[in-house]
Amino acid sequence: MRGKITPKLAFIQAVGEVCRMEGGGKLYYGIKEVAELFGINASKLRFYEKEFPTLQPKKNRSGDRVYTPADIEHLREILDLTQNKGYTLPGAREYLKTRDAARRENARYIAKLKQIKTFLEQIRDGL
Repeated sequence: MRGKITPKLAFIQAVGEVCRMEGGGKLYYGIKEVAELFGINASKLRFYEKEFPTLQPKKNRSGDRVYTPADIEHLREILDLTQNKGYTLPGAREYLKTRDAARRENARYIAKLKQIKTFLEQIRDGL
């Protein structure tokens, strides 16, 4: 059950959609705020931390979990996979792992292509 949408939660949702804050705004959100945002309880958030090694919110000095907008976006992906797309927890973990590996591989290809482009431009300019 989703809780009542307060202005604070509406802001968190907007940050989650954009996931990039330009200028001010909160950098960290407490576990209660995040749980209310997704309509789940805090124990489920802690459970997902154990199940998904990539979801590791920071802890403040008193040991409370604090979530960044990037953590919230990652949690949104996890919940979408498990609740809306029907993935099991191991299936969602594997999907995220292979997706991240493919992104790293693509980044390597792009970097290599940029090097080749620079080299070819230098040759062209030398002609």
